[in-house]
Amino acid sequence: MWDNILVLVHAPIFNVQLLIDGILVGSIFALAAYGMALVWGVMDIINIAQGEFVILGGFVTWWLTTHGVNPFLGIPISFVVLYVVGWIVYKIVICRVVDQDLFISILATFGISILLQQLMNLMFTADVQTVESGLGSFYLFGETVTVSEIKVVGFILVLVLGAALVAFMSKSKTGRAIRATAQNARAARIMGINTDNIYAITFSLNAAICGAAGALVVMTWNVQPFQGLAYTVRSFMIVIVAGIGNLPAVIVTGLGLGALENFAGFILGIEFQMAFIFSLLVVILVWRNHLLKKHRQVLR
Repeated sequence: MWDNILVLVHAPIFNVQLLIDGILVGSIFALAAYGMALVWGVMDIINIAQGEFVILGGFVTWWLTTHGVNPFLGIPISFVVLYVVGWIVYKIVICRVVDQDLFISILATFGISILLQQLMNLMFTADVQTVESGLGSFYLFGETVTVSEIKVVGFILVLVLGAALVAFMSKSKTGRAIRATAQNARAARIMGINTDNIYAITFSLNAAICGAAGALVVMTWNVQPFQGLAYTVRSFMIVIVAGIGNLPAVIVTGLGLGALENFAGFILGIEFQMAFIFSLLVVILVWRNHLLKKHRQVLR
């Protein structure tokens, strides 16, 4: 570990490499986290199956490429397929736990997570799969920093999709109905909004966002049926730090998490990278609990 720290001290260009890589991959984390924030804010449900939706989106893109489809077409197709999956999951399970205790919804989505893992294992096997995007790399600072073109494309696509989601939420009739339901579901019903339909759209949109994120994941890294938990934890941490309903903060926090994780992987070793993520989750939860206690003391 100390040797790696010394490398960063004596060769500052490595810091630039890790920072750029981290920011680019962090955008994908932010995309999945925005979907979680949407469901949490509108439906008061913490979706433990968030990561499984991401992985399923990656497998959809991988399956399409094995049948000759361009991998970049896998992004919109995965978006649509996961929207349908999200709608089905809502109608079968989630609609029964909306307005229930938060713990019940956590148990329900945990069950969905396990089910999706087993279905993906059955359909796609437990092998690790990846997709070649066909893109290469380019160099910065006199060829001392290597930048993957697929990561840059992913970063741009995330920003475009994020802007499209903001426009949808603020300009469209459905988006305004979602926002009204998030503010006060009972008042929304009185105003004639079909909140059950809004909940279904919200949950399906979240799954679709995860599908697009998964398509980028399989082209950037790889997917395997049991990798979903890591993406769920990342999304949860980002939402906890950024807050619900704040897309700019979600994006910034996602970029920061990507950079921090990249530095941790280099310093501690790749084998401890996930351990760092779970440790960071514990620290964030303790920090949030401390803030809540201080807030309660102020109210008293």
